[in-house]
Amino acid sequence: MPIWFTHGNIKNDMTGRLKSTPRIADGRTTRLIQALAGYIERNAAESLPLAHLAKQAHLSSAHLQRTFKAVLGVSPKMYQDAVRLRHLKGGLKSGKSVLDAITDAGFESTSRIYSHAPRNLGMTPSAYRRGGAGESIAYAGRDTAMGPLLMAATDRGVCFAQFGENQESLIVQLQREFPNASHIPSRMVDSSELDAWIQAFEAHIAGDAPRPELPLDLRGTAFQIRVWRFLLLVPEGSLVSYTELAAGVNSPRAVRAAASACAANRVAVLVPCHRVLRGDGGLGGYRWGIDRKRVLIDQERARNVQ
Repeated sequence: MPIWFTHGNIKNDMTGRLKSTPRIADGRTTRLIQALAGYIERNAAESLPLAHLAKQAHLSSAHLQRTFKAVLGVSPKMYQDAVRLRHLKGGLKSGKSVLDAITDAGFESTSRIYSHAPRNLGMTPSAYRRGGAGESIAYAGRDTAMGPLLMAATDRGVCFAQFGENQESLIVQLQREFPNASHIPSRMVDSSELDAWIQAFEAHIAGDAPRPELPLDLRGTAFQIRVWRFLLLVPEGSLVSYTELAAGVNSPRAVRAAASACAANRVAVLVPCHRVLRGDGGLGGYRWGIDRKRVLIDQERARNVQ
């Protein structure tokens, strides 16, 4: 699941190895924890309770938990979850069926995937209903290859990325979707991070780069969050039908609801609902226009044959 989480000085995009800078640990301890991380990598599909890992490292469970997080920035369980998600994405990209990829990665069922996603992805139903009350949302607009874009973010990540006719109408849309939040226009010189995100987004939709792995703050119903999380697992260049999407979130009869969740997506491209087609292979609908959907699909196919 192409999503970032941050702990101290570590960032993980769920597509590759966890990257970190050792801290609060000497060289011997760092090597010990790195060796244990390698053990987790090799056995990620297995059940690895903390007590088992502690025995491998010849440490107490409490000491291991503290030391592992001091060196790698995350707990052993979070590390294993990240490895499993990476294996799941690799399995899907290699052509495995959804069920086989899930099983081989060590998940018991599709529903188990969602409990392992980063905790900052999505909101509780009660928080969702509050419409952003008490939050600050920074936003910035840009004219792109696909038309006017407005991107907005909370301190957790991108919560809004949409195309429209002009910046004014997009700001109105942002205010409508988060009516109780404080909306703060952001000059690029004041928000280098948001500027970098928009630049990465622009490079992607111009066809020059893969979809950027930006931190996301997704908000919706429990079912919508499940759909969006599943879409994040669909590899670039791959397509699924609405029927397959519904089956992928363990609700095979909820095909219309899955399509509605795609239509409710506030984060264009970064949550790739453009990768979903009708059962007959037709493009189906797209919140930001069929022409944009066709261009995005064609660009991804072209990058995958290079």
